[in-house]
Amino acid sequence: MANRRSLNRVILIGNCGKDPEIKHIPSLDKDVARFSIATTEVYMDKNTNQFSDLTEWHNIVAWGWNAKKVERSVTRGSLVLVEGRIKTRKWTDKNNQDRWSTEIHADTVTPLEKSNRDGAGYGGPPSGDENQSYGYDRQNDRGGGNYSSNQGSSQPQAPPEMQINDINDIPYDDSDPF
Repeated sequence: MANRRSLNRVILIGNCGKDPEIKHIPSLDKDVARFSIATTEVYMDKNTNQFSDLTEWHNIVAWGWNAKKVERSVTRGSLVLVEGRIKTRKWTDKNNQDRWSTEIHADTVTPLEKSNRDGAGYGGPPSGDENQSYGYDRQNDRGGGNYSSNQGSSQPQAPPEMQINDINDIPYDDSDPF
């Protein structure tokens, strides 16, 4: 007897290839969204000793309220997290040839950045002052001060009281038995 324990679970993080296609299926009284996402794996090519990219495309299908969420928040280029399961469909084309299609049927679709449909660009400030960051503004010293010791750095720095410069600065609790 075959083992009855199995799991069909997919978790993908990738960029949407084009705007999703949204359709209403009257016979089911449900909406369906279809779109594709690309995932890219970086590896070292042993022949050339250069880094290479391997991009895989995944066809995603979302139903019902997930389709509505996709319609509101996913556009071409959006970074999304998709959780679901693999489904393979078989059909016969007009030339009487059997065809197969593998899709990811999404249980959840989570946008990982703001959509252009929300009025903001990808990852940028929602609106207004382009120099304002979310924690503080290094150039205009707003929101708690300029904590960066390297003025030309684009990386934010922790406030001085939170910076650890030496191993001896790390607090140690000797009550921990390990």
